Amino acid sequence: MRDSGTGRRPPHSGTGGPSPQAVADAFDATRLTQARHLAALTKKEVAEHLGVSPAAVGQYESGVTRPRPDLIPRLAEVLSVPMAFFLSGRPHGKLDGSMAHFRSLRSTRAYQRAKAVAFVEQVWELTYALEKRVQLPPVDLPGFAGGEMHSDLPRDPAGAARALRAHWGLGTGPIGHLVRRMESHGIVVAFPRHDPDAVTVDAFSTSSLPRPIVVLTPNRFDDIYRHRFTAAHELGHLVLHGDTAAGDPQQEREADAFAAEFLTPRDSILPQLPLRADLRRLAELRLTWGCRSTRCSTGAGRRGCSPTPPPAGPTSGSPRCATSRASPTSRSPAIRVSSRCCWRRRSSWPAGRAG
Repeated sequence: MRDSGTGRRPPHSGTGGPSPQAVADAFDATRLTQARHLAALTKKEVAEHLGVSPAAVGQYESGVTRPRPDLIPRLAEVLSVPMAFFLSGRPHGKLDGSMAHFRSLRSTRAYQRAKAVAFVEQVWELTYALEKRVQLPPVDLPGFAGGEMHSDLPRDPAGAARALRAHWGLGTGPIGHLVRRMESHGIVVAFPRHDPDAVTVDAFSTSSLPRPIVVLTPNRFDDIYRHRFTAAHELGHLVLHGDTAAGDPQQEREADAFAAEFLTPRDSILPQLPLRADLRRLAELRLTWGCRSTRCSTGAGRRGCSPTPPPAGPTSGSPRCATSRASPTSRSPAIRVSSRCCWRRRSSWPAGRAG
């Protein structure tokens, strides 16, 4: 690494990295904030480790003052980063937390959201570095341009899902390899390592960086159906809510509705539903479409897709699997709507459909 002002390499410590003095001279205050969020520590906790006041840490992060050279090694140790992490000169993908859509916003604490946002910033920086050496697919998301989203797709979730299917040439049948398809259209999909905080965060996405980013947390990995529905849910946020601040529960309902229509288009799935409860047929549909039978059979009653509930009618079988039609000639299913995609282990997913 070279000093951006002189073009010369900064002094190094005996271990081969930059010296504490060199890091202190070129200290990037925003890197300290990012590292602290990644470590899920408060300013007070960092201050206690360093033997300084919380106000001093706040001044380091605001750029008012710089930490003394003798504090740099301890700071790096406390935050579990190399000393070179604090050097200025690298591009920083600064992300406003209000523009990141969290799958479980209500159960996510502020420090967990800050940690997730810092992780996404790191994902973008890695992507930026990779693009200098590897040609990644161009972003093909209608209305996306350099971190801004002005989609011309329909605003209703089902209409947007059908329009995106058409734009990507997916037809009206089952979608195989969903995550791979998202990546092939320029969306970065990241899978963080296991972290207790990530389980609470669940999943999140943003279109406010130069590339759209979706993060799928490890608690979604052991169930291919849940994994697929979550990926489609976050895709719905990118398409529908890229130009609006996150946090509205209605947005979560709309993203669910988008995911349901994107994975199982209503006009395609309704003709395949059995006229009466048939668990074997529903299991076949689940394997074909990659979605839980109750989700695949929601039709007009999908949450967020229809202003009125499905018509009343006789049902049979268990409440979770009731799929009888109101009449033999009616195509309106009298069913109970599931709010989640199916849970099933990856080992049961047929070849060619995973992910």
